[in-house]
Amino acid sequence: MSVLNPLTNDELLEHAPALFTEEPHYEVSEKYHFIPTIEVINEIKQHNWYPVKVQEASVRDLDKDGYQRHLVRFRHFDDLLNPPQNAVELLLFNSHDRSTAFSISAGIYRFVCANGLVIANSVFESYKIKHIGDRDNDVLTAINNITAFKPKLQEKIRTFESIELTNGEKEAFAKAAVPLRFESHLQVDINDLLIPHRMEDEHDDLYTVLNVIQENLLRGNVSGYNKETGRRFTSKEITSIAKDIDVNQGLWDIAERIASIKAPHLALAA
Repeated sequence: MSVLNPLTNDELLEHAPALFTEEPHYEVSEKYHFIPTIEVINEIKQHNWYPVKVQEASVRDLDKDGYQRHLVRFRHFDDLLNPPQNAVELLLFNSHDRSTAFSISAGIYRFVCANGLVIANSVFESYKIKHIGDRDNDVLTAINNITAFKPKLQEKIRTFESIELTNGEKEAFAKAAVPLRFESHLQVDINDLLIPHRMEDEHDDLYTVLNVIQENLLRGNVSGYNKETGRRFTSKEITSIAKDIDVNQGLWDIAERIASIKAPHLALAA
């Protein structure tokens, strides 16, 4: 899937058939008003945001196949035409079995490492799309708010980039991030979380460190051992949409707290 060109409907269908499901799961209440995800995608496209990436959760119960959680990431036409180093994204979440609320959130795509960050709700609260009532107004409100939020989020990134961390502060960030991915009985080497994978990431500013830790947590290959069994392990890539979002939002919250300690005047201004 391209990260620079918008996805066609054929590509969306290939990678996430649930987007095109035309009825809810049979266990859903009769009060539930079904909204096909593709209809909302088409509405969003009318406002100059285009889908660039899609994910669909795997299912253990085949009965839920076609109804499961899915995520579509959109990028604004301006950022597709002239890609910035960090592009603000619109994130659309939904499912057809009520396992996930129909909502729109904000994210960031960092081109140098192909990282897709998700902004914490403490910074930009998700907009819920109601399954009853005036759906069109819900979607338009969310789009307008994310569009208006773009400059503020870019300023937030510049604030994070201006804050330099010491080695001890980087280690404290990594240590605080461990519980986002690993349970308490799993011990890992926090230095693995701070290993940069490209020359552009060999910097000590808060934004770069945030991205390095995020990449290592999500993509795996972090070594450790299980204190209960004594066995060593190497973490695997996170493929769960829910876990990916939890880790991302948790990391952003930690970065916000670090910014408020290191440069409270800058954090408040952003």
